[in-house]
Amino acid sequence: MTERNEPLLQDVSRQGRQFISILKSLFHRLPSAVGMIVLLSFLLLALFGPWIAPFGANEQIYEDARQPPSSKHWFGTDYLGRDIFSRVVLGARDVLALAGLGTSIAVLFGTTLGLVTGYIGGWVDEVIMRFFDSIMALPALLLALVLLGALGPSRNSVLIVIGVVYTPIVTRVIRSAALSIKSKSFVEAARIQGEPLAFLLFREILPSALPTLAVEASLRFSYAIFLVASLGFLGVGVQPPSPDWGLMVKEGRANVTQTPWALYFPAGAIALVVISVNMVADALKDIMQTPTRLRR
Repeated sequence: MTERNEPLLQDVSRQGRQFISILKSLFHRLPSAVGMIVLLSFLLLALFGPWIAPFGANEQIYEDARQPPSSKHWFGTDYLGRDIFSRVVLGARDVLALAGLGTSIAVLFGTTLGLVTGYIGGWVDEVIMRFFDSIMALPALLLALVLLGALGPSRNSVLIVIGVVYTPIVTRVIRSAALSIKSKSFVEAARIQGEPLAFLLFREILPSALPTLAVEASLRFSYAIFLVASLGFLGVGVQPPSPDWGLMVKEGRANVTQTPWALYFPAGAIALVVISVNMVADALKDIMQTPTRLRR
């Protein structure tokens, strides 16, 4: 039993060392280090927001309505007297959680379908990929609006929409990787030994596709953040009075002449998170394409 588990333990140990090496490489590059610091800062805000925010998300202080940034209200207040800093901090959890969970759903289903279609091929590949081609023919935002029109605006609907919109893209990327990996000698050897399909897909092909998957997942995450904010801005995503950043931009835009800070700070938060994730994704792509660096 111990001898059979040794290869698995060795793989886990090797992947752990690779993960640590990737993190070190990310922090050794200035753009990706800045991106990681900004992203981790927002993740901390999402986790500990209720203890950091000085006011409630929908707490209205009427006497402080339309106040500019000050020592009491760091980001100022909106037309209802709500503290913008508190709403930005508390809204981080909704935006990042929805984008993260939606991306995880897309990555899970997209990876599975991509491995199956890339390895099996034939009519299964043709049917699934032609169906996904028809979905990808529509712009992501337009497809999201159509789906939300059928499902109705809610957090769960946004979660489903992100998964549906990005699953075809992840599937196509992983399928392409599986097509090039399945002809490798180690996959052929496992097939000759009579290993089951699940073993071939997830034990032999998937580890070699992980670099591609990591880059694609990080890119989908950044696009998902922007999609969540866009749906909130259009009023079809998360509904008021949630401190969703897209909703805050929409409300701030309506009163931009009186309270411009109510627009700029949530818009700046969206921009910072998306840019930081893209900076990390660009560095991750470069690192993954030079595997010799991971062994140093």
